[in-house]
Amino acid sequence: MRRLARPKPAFFILLLIALVAVGVLAQQFRLFERAWFNWQSWRQPADERSIGLAGYQVAVEAQVIDGLDNDVSALTYDPVRNSLFTVTNKNAELIELSLGGKIVRRIHLVGFGDAEAVEFISENTYVISDEYQQRLIKVHLKDDTQFLDAADAEQMTLGLHLGSNKGFEGLAYDSVGKRLFVAKEKDPMLIYEVHGFPHFKPEKTYSVHVINNPKRDAGLFVRDLSSLQYDERSGHLLALSDESFLVLELDIDGRPLSSLSLLKGRHGLKKRVPQAEGIAMDDHGTLYMVSEPNLFYVFKKPAP
Repeated sequence: MRRLARPKPAFFILLLIALVAVGVLAQQFRLFERAWFNWQSWRQPADERSIGLAGYQVAVEAQVIDGLDNDVSALTYDPVRNSLFTVTNKNAELIELSLGGKIVRRIHLVGFGDAEAVEFISENTYVISDEYQQRLIKVHLKDDTQFLDAADAEQMTLGLHLGSNKGFEGLAYDSVGKRLFVAKEKDPMLIYEVHGFPHFKPEKTYSVHVINNPKRDAGLFVRDLSSLQYDERSGHLLALSDESFLVLELDIDGRPLSSLSLLKGRHGLKKRVPQAEGIAMDDHGTLYMVSEPNLFYVFKKPAP
């Protein structure tokens, strides 16, 4: 009778190396945390206060924004104009879009550096972020505005983790709590709360407070942050990650509640969203998204 050959030590070494590599890869992509969240979501009923991203379906997919070749970065909804705004970081511009993804007007940006995010604050008032220099720049927009110069605007620099090109990628504003959420893309991935900027009463003295929430940030099982959206109806925050192809809903304690996958076959998508860079939500809960270089998406939740 033939003896079965014993596995050689080299086999066990290679197997161990493979298992370690798989473990490192899984941790890098936060697969363990994501799998646990998916299991919890399947096992437990949905939170009544949740936006319910799992129920959204794509209504407009990968529509090219005609007339725009530059990389779009970020998105915000203006409830006064009932339109969207995005910025481009090459040949920097502030661009107004219709809710159908058509260009309404273009405004040249002067001295804004690497403009990466824009956020509606109040009527005709917005904040634009400069990723590399970590500046937050408050601008005023009129119907006849053709260009904006950063030198004429109120601005502040946070000066956190300077020298990295993994800077401020997303902004979201809570008009009730008067706080501006600022997302640092990665290395490390953080969400700051800025209180006191932008300032609304120039005649009064004021101070700026920057707060971070390690507990909330630890719950972000994504690889990076590309954009933020604050929903004032629920008090929840939406975080967009282009590397994880995911939109994540967080409650006020940073607990993940629901998610929207941007992969092919999910939520009606025929193709994966290539590089999602901006997300916005209107007053009806419709989600709008832009992906570099110039693609436009709309996600809607079917009526019950």
